[in-house]
Amino acid sequence: MNNVRGTCNGLLVVSDLDGTLLDHETYDWSPARPALNALRQGGHGLILASSKTAVEIAPLRRAIGFDEFPAIVENGAGTLLAGDGKGRITGKDHARILAALDGMPPELRHRFSGFSQWSVEELCKQTGLPADQARLAAQRQFSEPGIWSGSAQELTQFSALLAKQGITAQMGGRFLTLGPGSSKAHRMTELAAACRRNDPHLVVIALGDAPNDIEMLEQADRGYIIRNPAHGGVPPLRGESGGRIRRSHLAGPAGWNNCVLTAIKELASSRQETDG
Repeated sequence: MNNVRGTCNGLLVVSDLDGTLLDHETYDWSPARPALNALRQGGHGLILASSKTAVEIAPLRRAIGFDEFPAIVENGAGTLLAGDGKGRITGKDHARILAALDGMPPELRHRFSGFSQWSVEELCKQTGLPADQARLAAQRQFSEPGIWSGSAQELTQFSALLAKQGITAQMGGRFLTLGPGSSKAHRMTELAAACRRNDPHLVVIALGDAPNDIEMLEQADRGYIIRNPAHGGVPPLRGESGGRIRRSHLAGPAGWNNCVLTAIKELASSRQETDG
């Protein structure tokens, strides 16, 4: 699964997509072009980590020029192999999650409305995606995102019942995602270990904007919380007081761009001090 084909040259970036590298409303990533170019020119690595499906991420990964690196899909529930341009992975977790939902007490089940229940039109409305991309977003293999309409207490009960079946509920920037238990942070650790076999001094930085990114941000060598005015954001984290985790001033891909350029400059400065 950890088929990293590219070299990292000292720096591996692991990044959330929606609200982080992609604009929360438009899904545009063009403001991040300078940092993406700098990563490629420096021979550094980029692993995308998102709740998006493999078939959504595969063309995006190719478009930004990092097809030689695997990607973390469906909130960490699966991994898209490097070089796979069509997202050809399979899994049975999605069917298991739907079965668990069907077994829920009706008063809790009705509080969760997921992608599998929605028409293409509803998916477009809820995600802001055009119809062709919404169809890709619906091709779930490992997880089920949706909207929770109940109380916090009901959500705790809902999550506890799912946890008994090995299913987690994680809140992202837009949706509550039900998954098989493997997180973005777990996948990041696996993939970073594969990269460190060739570079034991590799620096891993993580970028994200939502609660489901917290574990990833805290486990990376450095974390960057990208501002997203569209939701409540991320609470204060361990590591912020010492500067290991920082917050962007700009939102979305513009903030991502500044943070990654800063990380590249700091790596270059650290190397100069070491060489000196």
